Amino acid sequence: MSEKPAARRTSIAWALDARADLRAIDRASALEILHCIDRYLTARDGDVKKLKPPLTGFRLRCGDYRIFFNQPGENAIAVTGVKHRSEAYR
Repeated sequence: MSEKPAARRTSIAWALDARADLRAIDRASALEILHCIDRYLTARDGDVKKLKPPLTGFRLRCGDYRIFFNQPGENAIAVTGVKHRSEAYR
């Protein structure tokens, strides 16, 4: 029998503002956002774009919401904000 290689462990750091953003969203949308982040981390699947200057980091699109994050390492992300699309780029 061959064993499957161990899954890489991914760390997620949430900024205080990002936590507050997520808590302010209704429960169903917040769960969808968490599933989008999980899908991105496990399969690198999702609509992700590198932000253009003066903004830094990346944007993950999830329904009507945008998740902003930095990727300090291959197995780590730092979520900096979660905004509705109407407020995301203001």
